Amino acid sequence: MPSAKRAFGLAGWSGSGKTTLLERLIPAIAAEGFVVATLKHAHHGFDLDRPGKDSWRHRQAGASEIMVSSARRWAIVHELRGEPELDLAELIERMSPADLVLVEGFKREPIPKLEIHRPSLAKPLLAPGDPRIIAIASDASVAGIDLPQFRLDDVPGIARFILAHSGLRTA
Repeated sequence: MPSAKRAFGLAGWSGSGKTTLLERLIPAIAAEGFVVATLKHAHHGFDLDRPGKDSWRHRQAGASEIMVSSARRWAIVHELRGEPELDLAELIERMSPADLVLVEGFKREPIPKLEIHRPSLAKPLLAPGDPRIIAIASDASVAGIDLPQFRLDDVPGIARFILAHSGLRTA
């Protein structure tokens, strides 16, 4: 059973393709025999429940934490009820053991990150202002940046890079 909680982030502007790349990286890394977990930051409130369902009703009644379980999955919803949002380290600590936690969002957190960049979005690169960005994946060559660069569709290369940087494989 894996016990390490290595975190590696995917950072970029909305619409850059973070989720699409993450969807492709998860099976590529899992195929190498590693347990992969993900953590996604939501900028706004989110809800896993539907109004009227029992667990939704439990939360509305004031429960601070609700667990829902079935034969296929379980989930815990924890209501902050005025408490501060947990930081990335605290969230990762609450996760089950995994070889690698791929983090989407949390672009300001001090973890190693791959920047997902699309020049067509006309947004500035994050890398010049973030020394934790250690590589860039883009659909075009990015000039003036002295970091490893990958094409967005080079999933095997990006997966090898992440595994090597995380100490799980050599490059």
